[in-house]
Amino acid sequence: MKKDYENGINILKKMTDANGEEMVKSVGEIFPDFLDKMISFGFGQIYARPNLDLKTREVVTITSLITQGAFEQLEFHIKAAIKAGLKKEEILEIILHCAAYAGFPKACSAIGIAGEIFKTI
Repeated sequence: MKKDYENGINILKKMTDANGEEMVKSVGEIFPDFLDKMISFGFGQIYARPNLDLKTREVVTITSLITQGAFEQLEFHIKAAIKAGLKKEEILEIILHCAAYAGFPKACSAIGIAGEIFKTI
C-alpha cells in the first residue's frame, strides 16, 4: 500500500542519517521491489505500530541482531537508537546483557561495532 510506504519513509527519516539513506538507496538499486517491501512492511507497518516508541523498538532490534549474529545491520540500528534517544551507556548495557544470553563472542563483535560508532559521536 502506498500509505504504508509513505509512513515507512517518514519513520525511516526519523531513524537515519546520510549513511542510512545511502544504504537504503543501494538496496533500491539492487532490488526495488525488496526495498518497497522493507519500507512498507518493516517501517510502515511494524515500526509504525502503537504501544512501543522508537527507542524501545531499537532496544528490541539491537538485542535481536546481537542474538542472531546479524552484525551487518547493527551499525544502522545503533545509530538509529542514538537518534531515538538511547545513551551510549544504555547501548553498552544492552550488549553486556546479551553476553549472558547470546554469548561473549557475539557481544564482543557488537562492542567493536558500537565502539567505532561512539568514536564518531
